[in-house]
Amino acid sequence: MKTSLRQILVHLDATAPAVPRLTAARRIAQQQGASLAALYAVTPMLVQLPYAPEAGPTVAAALLAIEEERRTRVLKAFDAEMTLPGPMATWTQTDDLPTVGAVAQQAFYADLLVLGQHDPADAAAHCVPPDFVESVVIASGRPAVVLPSIGWTRPIGENIAIAWKETPESARALQAAMPFLQRAGRVHVLSWSEEEAPRLGGKGLDLQGYLRVHGVEAVFHHGGKAREELGEILLSRVFDLGCDLLVMGCYGHGRAREWVLGGVSRTLLSSMTLPVLMAH
Repeated sequence: MKTSLRQILVHLDATAPAVPRLTAARRIAQQQGASLAALYAVTPMLVQLPYAPEAGPTVAAALLAIEEERRTRVLKAFDAEMTLPGPMATWTQTDDLPTVGAVAQQAFYADLLVLGQHDPADAAAHCVPPDFVESVVIASGRPAVVLPSIGWTRPIGENIAIAWKETPESARALQAAMPFLQRAGRVHVLSWSEEEAPRLGGKGLDLQGYLRVHGVEAVFHHGGKAREELGEILLSRVFDLGCDLLVMGCYGHGRAREWVLGGVSRTLLSSMTLPVLMAH
């Protein structure tokens, strides 16, 4: 029996990729038969620029007008998206701070998040923190499909790659991705390890058996021993395979109120070229 997602939450903001992100989230919800909730949440410009109020009411009013214009643009795009075939969605906006906490709180009640890669070159890049994606994923404990800032118009989940490592993060991501894996036409398992070959199949419970129990057949690829540039190698491999979704754990820990990511997670979030389903 195929499993399905029931509630998807997409984060919207003032950046250019927000509208394509909404389109992708609607398509995922339609594929899964899920409800879709859109949450518009940004850090107010008066908070981003703490000295702005000192410049006088004219500057403050101008910043508020920019914010309202951006929000209205996204809301109009949302209304237009809802005229297309597919699931109905709800629109919510919040000014609660910090933005990460506000989104994470809503994420507790969703099966999957749809987030966007941070693009420092975007004119509205500062509307959320640079580490927004990893902070929300780790703080909420919910899986997320993260879309690349360069855009993505292909279907998501027809040809999936799993970056496998025997860790709680990978196991959590694998479980969260099962609704996609069971509908995929092709599934690849990519692994690297300190050993010559990982334990993908053999005595006792293993990954191959776990996937088969859930009705998923996969092709296994072992890349040899792990190397420092593994993130770049992984992106190159999934490109060669023509994948449209990468499943992997999000590795990170808190330090001084910030999340410090592992090397592969950091590379993927900064250089991703395809949607990535992450879980912590």
